[in-house]
Amino acid sequence: MVETSSRVPGGLPGLTRLDHIGFTVPDLQQARDFLVDVLGCEYMYSLGPFQDADGPWMSEHLNVHPRAVMRQLHFFRCGGQAVFEVFQYEASDQIPRQAKNSDIGGHHVALYVEDLDKAVDYLRSRGVTVLGDPTVSRGPSAGQRWVYFLAPWGMQFELVSYPHGKAFDRERGDAA
Repeated sequence: MVETSSRVPGGLPGLTRLDHIGFTVPDLQQARDFLVDVLGCEYMYSLGPFQDADGPWMSEHLNVHPRAVMRQLHFFRCGGQAVFEVFQYEASDQIPRQAKNSDIGGHHVALYVEDLDKAVDYLRSRGVTVLGDPTVSRGPSAGQRWVYFLAPWGMQFELVSYPHGKAFDRERGDAA
């Protein structure tokens, strides 16, 4: 059974939760090693390859070059909930540069941890690039600390922790 939650009136009908996050990597084995061995995600299964040698299916359905080849995709469960759908493509118009947060389409994946300092020490011990030291949030996010880190292929991830809730939630009475 899918849990229902409050939603904004006039929003997407039937929306109840996030289902998965998909991203493309240059090397699926490298991504699998990082997601499983470093982050502790559970590998679930793989699909592919997929391609359309003659028609427009890839461009019409996936917004990629019509002759793009999706070599394979892997699914991972992280923290018992979030599912990552991780792709490896080959396409003649592929841009091999990783987007920064400031680029259009830039993004990051934020992971909640109970003890931020312990998690940062762990990442550093595994040779992961951590961007600076944890930052203390203010305003509506007061009570939260966060720090960015990079996957081996340059994708931005974030660790966040707010064990006593955020100011925004406390003000609404939502914090535990």
